[in-house]
Amino acid sequence: MNEAPLRLWRNAHIATLAGDPAASPWGALIERGALLARGEHIAWVGPEGELPRDIDVAEEHDLGGACLTPGLIDCHTHLVYAGSRAHEFELRLQGASYEAIARAGGGIRSTVAATRAADDETLFALTLPRARALMAEGVTSIEIKSGYGLSLTDEACCLRVARRVGEALGITVRTTCLAAHALPPEFEGRADDYIAAVVEWLPQLQAQGLVDAVDAFCERIAFTPAQTRRVFEAARGLGLPVKLHAEQLSDQGGAALAASFDALSCDHLEYLSAEGVAAMAAAGTVAVLLPGAFYFLRETKLPPIDALREAGVPIAIATDHNPGSSPTLSPLLMLNMACTLFRLTPAEALRGLTVNAARALGLQATHGTLEPGKRADLALWAVDHPRDLAYRFGGANPCRRVVSGGVDMELHS
Repeated sequence: MNEAPLRLWRNAHIATLAGDPAASPWGALIERGALLARGEHIAWVGPEGELPRDIDVAEEHDLGGACLTPGLIDCHTHLVYAGSRAHEFELRLQGASYEAIARAGGGIRSTVAATRAADDETLFALTLPRARALMAEGVTSIEIKSGYGLSLTDEACCLRVARRVGEALGITVRTTCLAAHALPPEFEGRADDYIAAVVEWLPQLQAQGLVDAVDAFCERIAFTPAQTRRVFEAARGLGLPVKLHAEQLSDQGGAALAASFDALSCDHLEYLSAEGVAAMAAAGTVAVLLPGAFYFLRETKLPPIDALREAGVPIAIATDHNPGSSPTLSPLLMLNMACTLFRLTPAEALRGLTVNAARALGLQATHGTLEPGKRADLALWAVDHPRDLAYRFGGANPCRRVVSGGVDMELHS
């Protein structure tokens, strides 16, 4: 059987992000580096002067000294939805809280109504340019949650659209069932009955090949820890990993609960307790910080960054793209916000959108660093050093090329 042809990218300033960050936060920094890919996977990476001899390269790219990093991974998005919530933004500026708007029938429920009114093709047409916008800033892998359908039919629709996006763009898409996102109007006053319905839907959605992980929103305006536990027990019975929207608006003990199920990640975490930090550290659960939502909701309580660092909890960051609390499609802005708002270092922020984001999706064996055997997902940047990616904001997009599985992607929105 013939091997796939070799492709070569050379004359690049490479940051592999591989290895122990305490020893080298950027991984190997190779001033004049080269990378070989065979098929979808990296075959070799190192100094250009040490390229293996007698190799037969089918395709060669001179990168002109630009910076090469792993492709970015957006590990928390809600890309599939219809409608806008700009009016809620205006209400918040007039003094209404996110929680008050949700309790008055706005928030997630308003997006659910618009999403249910849209068919598959409409949702796909709305979602595809959002994913392309992320790709244009270096993203090669995306997690896409459901959660704006809140019925078996509509949740399945949203998850199908998410799968189609990955197929259409040739990038990695991980689908997460977030049916336990909010209480739909037809279940008003019957939260336990709704959770029972979600538990019945999960095996049906899994049987259709639509679910990679299960998420829930454990919060005063959403679901209790006991209700969240029921969803997680059902997921565990199906062999599905779990994630959790935890401690965003209050401390519900959700992070410790999720960690007891070996959760891939807990996300938001502004109100995370010391007990939650310890539980996440023991379970190896990733802390996914969402600076876009923190900024947009004008939150003032910071996640416990120092405690997470001291406990050795991996920190990822993501856009949390959604219409209500983080309508951004700029992972590069999230790098800057993670540094300016949460005081991450530029290296921590970039690792949060690569190495640790891969771990938050259970993809650490195949994604997130530039190493032989990993998927050849690359981002090429017109910057002198990877720290520049977090330093700049609001200017010209420095991303010049994205490669997914060894294939150059078209960058247009």
